[in-house]
Amino acid sequence: MNFNKHIESLKVYEAGKPIELVVREFGIDPKSVIKLASNENPLGCAPAVSERIREVALSASLYPDDSYFELKAALANLHGVESKNIIIGSGSDQIIEFVIHSKCNEKKGILVAGTTFAMYEIYASHIDAPLFKTPSHHHDLAEFREMVKENAANIGVVFLCVPNNPLGECLGEREVLEFVEFVASVNSEILVVIDGAYSEFAKFKDEKKAVTPASVVSFDNAIFLGTFSKAYGLGGMRVGYGVANPNITSSLHKVRAPFNITTLSLAAAVYACKEQDFITQTLKNNAEQMRIYEEFCRQNGLKFIDSYTNFITIFFEKDTNLICERLLKKGIILRNLKSYGLNAIRITVGRADQNERVLAELAKEL
Repeated sequence: MNFNKHIESLKVYEAGKPIELVVREFGIDPKSVIKLASNENPLGCAPAVSERIREVALSASLYPDDSYFELKAALANLHGVESKNIIIGSGSDQIIEFVIHSKCNEKKGILVAGTTFAMYEIYASHIDAPLFKTPSHHHDLAEFREMVKENAANIGVVFLCVPNNPLGECLGEREVLEFVEFVASVNSEILVVIDGAYSEFAKFKDEKKAVTPASVVSFDNAIFLGTFSKAYGLGGMRVGYGVANPNITSSLHKVRAPFNITTLSLAAAVYACKEQDFITQTLKNNAEQMRIYEEFCRQNGLKFIDSYTNFITIFFEKDTNLICERLLKKGIILRNLKSYGLNAIRITVGRADQNERVLAELAKEL
């Protein structure tokens, strides 16, 4: 069986190891496994949302309302925009795919930071679109500007991951919006995607770092992406959304398949929008526990990236392959960043009991 030639060299996204795999391979009690590799919410989701999922499970045989009226209305109210500004996706990943399929081809590609969310590159490679990367690992907007000027005719989409996954650094809203204006002045056909998967955490730490969806809808060349997978604790439900000028959302709707999220996912996301006290609890836990990781790094002379997310990236002198393998055998799942060319580990900030155990094991490794 032959497939398109560019398929042969496609990279596959390296997802965090599931708890089930660790249980099977090492015979560990699943209750003792700590998974801090995929930036899921360690507090789960709001209890009222869990209850709503159980109720709606009785209607699992029915397709959801494909207009997603309730969810769009809830998001519009939350972000101060209109329903026509919103498109719903199966995770924000799917909207990344919509954007690339709509704006890129074999001649027009994407521009990304040197180290950022891997799915940008993977989705671009699906259609053999060119890839442009800045020299720096982090988001250096001077480098982005230079590459836009040099390759304006060959770039369809610029991705800004704000805050950046897997590193954790974050651009400020003002500099992001100024960059969007700059791109429009060079080539108004280049779409700037502002991936705000971790924006709730950035806003809690520093409001100047949070790009607000309402500030994006006035632009003809930008879209904001949000998700229910992180702060809202609904990673397993797979619900994301895009917020943009109606000209952009209406065009992207043309490549959206019907019923692209489930009946349960839809109900969970609608209820999650109402549970803002739970979001506050999540953000407070994250900030408190993040400080414990930072202090551990300072005490042990470890370099780390000042994070605006729910994870921290820590650099080690010792081979991170060895560290992660040894901790995995003890039932602790962390994210090794060797595949990004970094001798670093990305650790999701968990609950106090989880973090205490992780740091105790890391101390032994040091």
